[in-house]
Amino acid sequence: MFENLSERLQRSFKILKGEGKITEINVAETMKDIRKALLDADVSYKVAKDFCNDVKDKAIGANVLTAVNPRQMMIKIMHDSLAEFMGGGATDVNVKGNPGIVLVAGLNGSGKTTFSGKLALHLKSKKGMKVLLAACDTFRPAAIQQLQLLGEGIQVPVYTEEGEKDPIKIATAAVRKAKAEGYSVVIVDTAGRLAVDKELMDEISALHRALNPTETLFVVDAMTGQDAVETAKAFNDAIDFDGVVLTKMDGDTRGGAALSVKAVVGKPIKFVSTGEKMEALDVFHPERIADRILGMGDVVSLVEKAQEQFDEKQARELRKKLSHDKFTLQDFYNQIQQVKKMGNIKDLAGMIPGMSAALKDVDIDNDTAFKATEAIILSMTPYERENPDVINGSRRKRIADGSGTSLQEVNRLLKQFEGTRKAMKGVMTGNIMQRMKGFRR
Repeated sequence: MFENLSERLQRSFKILKGEGKITEINVAETMKDIRKALLDADVSYKVAKDFCNDVKDKAIGANVLTAVNPRQMMIKIMHDSLAEFMGGGATDVNVKGNPGIVLVAGLNGSGKTTFSGKLALHLKSKKGMKVLLAACDTFRPAAIQQLQLLGEGIQVPVYTEEGEKDPIKIATAAVRKAKAEGYSVVIVDTAGRLAVDKELMDEISALHRALNPTETLFVVDAMTGQDAVETAKAFNDAIDFDGVVLTKMDGDTRGGAALSVKAVVGKPIKFVSTGEKMEALDVFHPERIADRILGMGDVVSLVEKAQEQFDEKQARELRKKLSHDKFTLQDFYNQIQQVKKMGNIKDLAGMIPGMSAALKDVDIDNDTAFKATEAIILSMTPYERENPDVINGSRRKRIADGSGTSLQEVNRLLKQFEGTRKAMKGVMTGNIMQRMKGFRR
């Protein structure tokens, strides 16, 4: 995300490198370059201008603090202003009610139906809610079947009415069912069109009036940039929605929609969708996004993703194995599976400060990144995986043949594994020694 914008802004800050003081001249020069970067990122001219004026007003006359140079101060001011422009802080979705009703609106192709499934999984797995999906897109062929397939995959029921074409009747019946059967929330997937038209707006407005939802979310493709913002304005005029969902953010290297929509529409971005998997939905945190845009990474989100995948029991067992030097190739394989569940590998690496620029031209595919490693480990016998020290020359040759890899690749993996095991043992030993020091008082 924001790859191109991040690179351009880093270049803009170089103007201040070596300067001893923030002045009107060097700030004006820097902001001129930043404004160009924002316009290239498909941020509207007015938003880019207002943003740069805001940053300029905050920067001019600012004294350089002890051990802080002008470049660092400008980055701090930019970070705070970016976060403020994108909403300041995360805004939760309102699902309070009996039941809570979430109305999902947007154009065809924006990802409404997929988002409805992702939100259902999010509310079910992270908030412990009993969720009902309502299939009210009677316009697009196969929309109902798509939602049913998504519901089956995440084990969330989908309410449909065979032959019924009136979305209001379907939605109100779904709400009645939810109320009668104790569902916490109903997520209503609605019809879209290829473009904003009167028929679509009349339909979504009527549905909105009939349901009086606790939350109305507008879903839009982030890669459409300023078109996304203009569409958001049209929908907001019709239904006064509560928040925006940006989909396909993993493919958006510019970031125009994310930077513009709050300033133009006045409604917060609540979620971003970053991939095709149902788990690929993130709460939008403006301050963390500002970190990523400015190349600072997003360690907090990385830790949260790790915590979601690694349960406490597994972590305790792994620590015990490490402390007794019992880390095996099977454990190594299991850790790879956990990492893959966390999301796109390149996106995860981009959350580490400084890694975005290093990986700019590197293509990392989750499906192939670990393919050879997995094939090699799975070609071993269970005994070999648990006792890697027994893997001699003849066993290595058999493993290479069985996995369709070379002997060199098998040797490389075993060497990497041994290095990983030693490093992890060192970390554990260090922790134990540190604890022991605490008792010597």
